[in-house]
Amino acid sequence: MKAALHAVETSVVDVPAYVPSANECALFEHAWRRRLPVLLKGPTGCGKTRFVAHMAARLGLPLHTVACHDDLTAADLTGRYLLKGGDTVWTDGPLTRAVREGGICYLDEVVEARKDVTVVLHPLTDDRRILPLERTGEELVAPDGFMLIVSYNPGYQSLHKALKPSTRQRFIAIEFGFLPADQEIAVVAAESGLAPERVRPLVALAHRLRALKGHDLEEGVSTRLLVYCATLVAAGTPLADAVLAGMIEPLTDDADVKAALREVAQAVIG
Repeated sequence: MKAALHAVETSVVDVPAYVPSANECALFEHAWRRRLPVLLKGPTGCGKTRFVAHMAARLGLPLHTVACHDDLTAADLTGRYLLKGGDTVWTDGPLTRAVREGGICYLDEVVEARKDVTVVLHPLTDDRRILPLERTGEELVAPDGFMLIVSYNPGYQSLHKALKPSTRQRFIAIEFGFLPADQEIAVVAAESGLAPERVRPLVALAHRLRALKGHDLEEGVSTRLLVYCATLVAAGTPLADAVLAGMIEPLTDDADVKAALREVAQAVIG
């Protein structure tokens, strides 16, 4: 059975909290005014998706979010004919709806999708700003209120899953990383409800574990995992159990690596 397309379409009233690390907010607004597509790149859980939600709310734009996966095809984005009540009816996909109605279409982890997805994006990411729909014979022109955003994690790129230069160079790119320690402490404390002085050792541990990326770990501790861990502690979970469930188990299944990470945790937070 074909995997279902997970698309979330929202019209945000309250602006989600976001702490800028550089000039990414200003860059995004300039891109919006000039109708430029944007590529966000950075490690898992560093705030790319939160940033898009924040900027969509700040600009008062509908947000169409698609979580890309191995089975995602161009037809999932553009639409297809479906049987409804005995009739064959064309149904727009999330990209087509965004082009027709305006707003931001955000393709999260775009490199996970099939190759035909990037091909369908090309005419939307140059001066034509069009979306050809071969099955309906339409050629939609994106309104001024449409913006295309894609993201990916460079750490997971391989020869089989990488953006071609012909695609990358159709976007302006903003690189994301983890916040400096003091800012990350403030974010985790605000999101979890745990006091900043109790968050500080968790952030220190995260920095130590991130230094192991590329050695024993494929990926470091994300800010998202830090929030989960701090939330467990705030709820009364013993610190060692919260660190194991929130910061160690999600990183690896290897028993030896987990044992080594627990030793690091013991050394950092006791």
